[in-house]
Amino acid sequence: MNRLAGKVAIVTGAGRGIGEAIAHAFAREGAATVLAELDLDAAQRAARRIEAEVPGARVLAVRTDVTQAASVCDARDAAEQAFGPIDVLVNNAGINVFCDPLTMTDDDWRRCFAVDLDGVWNGCKAVLPGMVERGRGSIVNIASTHAFQIIPGCFPYPVAKHGVLGLTRALGIEYAPKQVRVNAIAPGYVETQLTRDWWDAQPDPEAARQATLALQPMKRIGEPREVAMTAVFLASDEAPFINATCITVDGGRTALYHD
Repeated sequence: MNRLAGKVAIVTGAGRGIGEAIAHAFAREGAATVLAELDLDAAQRAARRIEAEVPGARVLAVRTDVTQAASVCDARDAAEQAFGPIDVLVNNAGINVFCDPLTMTDDDWRRCFAVDLDGVWNGCKAVLPGMVERGRGSIVNIASTHAFQIIPGCFPYPVAKHGVLGLTRALGIEYAPKQVRVNAIAPGYVETQLTRDWWDAQPDPEAARQATLALQPMKRIGEPREVAMTAVFLASDEAPFINATCITVDGGRTALYHD
């Protein structure tokens, strides 16, 4: 329970779903954890849940708009003031933007990239100078299986997630000599509120749920905590030679041929 003891971590989009699960796992493993979230109320509720379940947890909720570089830098500064230099950043904040390419508006395109790609870069840019100066650090970017498996009707989300993988690899190689590791996690289907909302929006929610499960080799979808424990591993000293790569957490879905 102390795999991240002594480390200071920032998790963006930590108010719910995968982000909250990562923040919870980090706190449980001993990291001082900042929940950087646009919805401050959600982040504060998540922080209180963590404090209630993890004795001695050191957590801080900070309102953060990842589309704004200055806001991300403010979150970094708040984290450093509260806990000290940043050892780990998890760029988890993201949104789904699924459009028809020829009817998509320019605003849809910009909204997708502002959060899903620019937001990741803003986070990296905020913490990299300190990590490089100290000669250590781990950045974990939450990508998606959409980064290498295209699903019709989901444009431009996979384009942004391809960019996240490119950014991960490029930065991982750029700063490897400084012992700063940059990796990604590509979750497949994970049961979050967004997933449940999509099922509920279908004409037959239970049929939609069963159709999703039928596509999965393990006949279930992932849980946020399963992504979170992968993030713990990449953030920890157990992964010192893992860099510029992506770990897929999808129960084997992307390895399965399906027409």
